[in-house]
Amino acid sequence: MIKRKNILKIAIDSPAAAGAGTLAKSISKHYNLFYLDTGKIYRFIAYLKIKFPNNFKNKFIRSKIKSLKIKDLLNTKLLSDEVGTEASIISKNKSIRKMVHSFQINFAYNPPKKYKGSCLDGRDITYNIVPDADFKFYITADVKIRALRRYKELKGLKKKITYKEVLKSIKKRDKNDLNRKISPLKKTKDSLLINTTNLNKRACFLKIKKIIDRKIKI
Repeated sequence: MIKRKNILKIAIDSPAAAGAGTLAKSISKHYNLFYLDTGKIYRFIAYLKIKFPNNFKNKFIRSKIKSLKIKDLLNTKLLSDEVGTEASIISKNKSIRKMVHSFQINFAYNPPKKYKGSCLDGRDITYNIVPDADFKFYITADVKIRALRRYKELKGLKKKITYKEVLKSIKKRDKNDLNRKISPLKKTKDSLLINTTNLNKRACFLKIKKIIDRKIKI
């Protein structure tokens, strides 16, 4: 695979609802980077499994991933608690991860030319997808705070769900993500830890911006 040279690559790993997606979007916009929420890819596949249970075969999945457009990942249906739980389960599937891996690698190293680089967030980005990233971050927050954030997000989308249900789901997903044998969620030694529990969105962004600017001297 041909890789674009002299691009800025940022890799972010985090547990569910830690604020990584919001941060990644802000960073990408500020530095003109192509942003890819890799977790949404697994949510998209999970959504397909729920919607087309009888057609859920590798050939079907492969064809969907090949034709996948970024706009497909913006579907609000992907944010449902059911889809999130299913996504954490299918992400353990070796064949599915292999299919998704090539998709992620391509966008990480060959972002559209109008962008100065790429910013990916997920569970195994820092050590599996972009191990040579210029910046690596591990974003986390207290599990109750994460559940509250996701609950508010879902309520904003008019989803009928309780905070208790969201908290239970988040804890289950954490367990799945941290303990799976294939590409588990973990903090690498060269990843900078950012705890967002007591930080608002702006404060988180400025903290990371300061780290990046210090190195690239913008």
